[in-house]
Amino acid sequence: MQRSASPPGVVFGTGAYLIWGLFPAFFGLLAFASPAEVVAQRIIWTLVVVSLVLLATGRLRELGGIDARTWRLAAAASAAISINWGTYVYGVISGHVVECALGYFINPLVTVAFGVVLFRERLTRAQWLALGLGALAVVVLTVDYGRPPVIALVLACSFATYGLVKKVIRLDALRGIAAEGIVAAPFALAFVLVLVVTGRSEFASGADHSALMMATGPVTLVPLLLFAVAAQRVPLSTMGILQYLTPALQMAWGVAVLHEPMPTSRWIGFALIWAGLVVFTTDAMLRARRGRRGSIPEPVGETLPKG
Repeated sequence: MQRSASPPGVVFGTGAYLIWGLFPAFFGLLAFASPAEVVAQRIIWTLVVVSLVLLATGRLRELGGIDARTWRLAAAASAAISINWGTYVYGVISGHVVECALGYFINPLVTVAFGVVLFRERLTRAQWLALGLGALAVVVLTVDYGRPPVIALVLACSFATYGLVKKVIRLDALRGIAAEGIVAAPFALAFVLVLVVTGRSEFASGADHSALMMATGPVTLVPLLLFAVAAQRVPLSTMGILQYLTPALQMAWGVAVLHEPMPTSRWIGFALIWAGLVVFTTDAMLRARRGRRGSIPEPVGETLPKG
């Protein structure tokens, strides 16, 4: 039976996507450090916070029951999300917030493309049209930038890969984040120690710097928890629409606050992406309505955390 959207669920979902949409404002404050150091600190402090949550809820021992196959999947997810985080932080710090937003706009289309290439899924005409518009948009933006939109493409592909792994891994949100953090933490700690020994660490250069880096833990986890609560109370089609709040806010921040250039050709590229998303989302919603009496429909695009 199809779930109806409860008001509290929509509020939680909106809150999660709003926080992710405001990530450029937060991570812009970390420009004093290298993207690699920010990602390493984010991995460490996210693991600390999620471990405390699991400890407080009496679930920390559950990590001991994870089998070898799941740990391998967690390692793959950890690698994908680390690439995503590093690229995102680099994009924000280097003044490419609009291109980061582009990555999350095209992510649902990349996810569909992965389904075709990796799983030989059959698409509807509307989905092919959406993919065609997305591909055309990338061509237009490549001409506009004078290069392929590498940041956007890496963000979209790494996050689509992360989403694929999360679909098959048998862990809930909290244990999944903890497992991914446990896999990545030794590398993050080793990198941080190298920075400390060589005198290049920004973490201990001031109380404000330390506080901001420590804040990456709760800043990462809070929207994840809001999302997890919303996902249990809101139809997947609604979550799929809400997800576009994140790149829309990121783009608005890049244009209105950071004054990143948006020539006409770039607007045309984004317009093609939005047209593709409208076609894709409309088609998914129509198919979801037709399937209400049958199986639960797949989500519209990927609805996992951004940035």
